Amino acid sequence: MRLISWSFLGSLLASMCLWAERPNIIFIMADDLGYGDLGCFGQKTIQTPNLDRLAAEGIRFTSFYAGCTVCRPSRLTLWTGRHTGHTPISSNQSYVFQPADVTVAELMSEAGYATGGIGKWAMGRPESMGHPNLNGFQFWMGYMDQGEAHNYYPTHLWRNREKVILPGNELSLDPKARGRVAIKRVTYSHDLMTDEALEFVRRESGGPFLLHVHWTLPHANNEGGRVTGDGMEVPDYSRYGDRDWPSPEKGQAAMIDRLDRDVGRMMTLLKTLGIDRKTLVFFTSDNGPHSEGNHRHEFFDANGPLRGFKRDLYEGGIRVPAIARWPGVIEAGRTSDEPLAFWDFLPTACDLAEQPVEIETDGISFGPLLRGDAQRGHDYLFWKFGEKQAVRQNDWKAVKPGRDAAWELYHLGSDLGETLDLAVTHGPKLKELVALAAASQP
Repeated sequence: MRLISWSFLGSLLASMCLWAERPNIIFIMADDLGYGDLGCFGQKTIQTPNLDRLAAEGIRFTSFYAGCTVCRPSRLTLWTGRHTGHTPISSNQSYVFQPADVTVAELMSEAGYATGGIGKWAMGRPESMGHPNLNGFQFWMGYMDQGEAHNYYPTHLWRNREKVILPGNELSLDPKARGRVAIKRVTYSHDLMTDEALEFVRRESGGPFLLHVHWTLPHANNEGGRVTGDGMEVPDYSRYGDRDWPSPEKGQAAMIDRLDRDVGRMMTLLKTLGIDRKTLVFFTSDNGPHSEGNHRHEFFDANGPLRGFKRDLYEGGIRVPAIARWPGVIEAGRTSDEPLAFWDFLPTACDLAEQPVEIETDGISFGPLLRGDAQRGHDYLFWKFGEKQAVRQNDWKAVKPGRDAAWELYHLGSDLGETLDLAVTHGPKLKELVALAAASQP
């Protein structure tokens, strides 16, 4: 008879308790970061050691999709669990959260979680019913207006309903700047928001908590690109200052470097507070890479092997880097190619929080996948961006790149770069996918 050691039994019981405990959840989302922008996803020039370590200690998702190919509708799918065929908007047009909208933050609050958010809010200005405090976020610090978030040196941010003045920043009066370009730059918004994110974790370390960290890096200041010629606003160029690159490219690399640095700060804090093993950290991007602010996505091969970039529904516009880490639950060094999307986050978070979801969603929980169990997959995934549409089923993907454009068909398993249109040779399959797209929207 083999004896079981007390140490083994203790480890087993500790592991069982950890699985039973509801985790803290930190959802970190970069802005316009491409599939190929991280070292663990193939980047060769820009260094991302902290994010690479996050992937090595957790799971890397190679078929994870944003909710849309631009900011506002992508966030809307994340918070409501609905794809853009079922959301009120499918483009960057204005939208204010309505009382009927139910967010993941509201559901997690009902489950007893402290809920916080940092960064760019895009669903209503401070005086509107779309304020984050009215939509499940007990705490919010950052930008209210999506356009104002272009500027990394604004005159103010918002902490809940309090206007927080950023000392020393002064805006240009040039009409082309639209109030979004600073001529005096002292206080960098990203750094202030990061400090607030770390403080939220310290304050709520007793858990459980849900924290959305929606950083604006490495989004360009679009107006700054037009007014000054360089929209990649960052206090310094970090390790890239001596490179023989155009200034916007130094700025892009430095932004990603700063993003990586602050992921490292967050991970260090979790360990210092002793809540590392109680916390699921998920990292991703809101859509594909940009070519704005005089930066060009090709310079660092930001979309890697994928076709297209921001505002496309080809893979480069919507397939994004994604990493999850939860020590003791997620086995280190894993990779998953399971097709998942932003609208899966709401049911996943509620699953982990043991919170019933009694609203309609298009998502599925990928909690089983995180734990290493059998995972139910999607029948198909659908995206809409204005007049553009795309649908993926298994390895097949159909794309309608514009209102008057014909549907195209690609087999991602053999053609990840979407180079060979099979619409003519595989007509029945295309017809099947187009029917799914039609059924996915009013």
